[in-house]
Amino acid sequence: MVDKLDTMLTIKPPVLQVALDFTRIEDALKVSEAVISGGADWLECGTPLIKSEGVKAIKTLKTTFPDIPLVADLKTMDTGTLEAELAFSSGADVITVLAAADNKTILDALEVAKNYGGLVMADLINYPTPLNRAKELEILGVHIILMHLGIDQQRFRAFPIDDIPLVKKEIKSFLAVAGGLNDLTARQAFLNGADILVVGGFITRSANPREATRKIKEALRSGA
Repeated sequence: MVDKLDTMLTIKPPVLQVALDFTRIEDALKVSEAVISGGADWLECGTPLIKSEGVKAIKTLKTTFPDIPLVADLKTMDTGTLEAELAFSSGADVITVLAAADNKTILDALEVAKNYGGLVMADLINYPTPLNRAKELEILGVHIILMHLGIDQQRFRAFPIDDIPLVKKEIKSFLAVAGGLNDLTARQAFLNGADILVVGGFITRSANPREATRKIKEALRSGA
């Protein structure tokens, strides 16, 4: 388990994480095969998929694609031990908790992650003071800080690319970004300091998810 944790932590950015925000596991499996062939680095078992299919979706994805790191987007707000145990025991390599959760909840999730050799990603979505919280989360031991503009918010504004360096310079943890990214904005986010680029709709709603994935990977390589 320690070796697994070390491997995850030494992955060289940029990491492309594809968010599988489906409600049917069949759809997630089909798109997963396409995006992996296109060069995706990590898969994300999205929140809608977990709510619709349960933790069996995590287990199915990990069993089908055992060599691809799998993020379980739990968005845990409470019961950190219980939810982390459910996800990690089902095959997740990374779980998400909400930055707004109590510190004890996050610490409990981190303890379970340590037992499994996994990682915890804290989601800053809607947090009123994200920079201060990012620094607090790093002190707690969170491995990945996620700057996240939610889907509902994306209808009114774009991801604040220029805010990425403000957070990056204050933390040593990995920095992930999510929020309507495409090939151009993913590259900008990487150049501004993001380590992990979380992309959903641009890939999963495209006519050719494999080609969309390849397009983002090429854009990221051009910025490396």
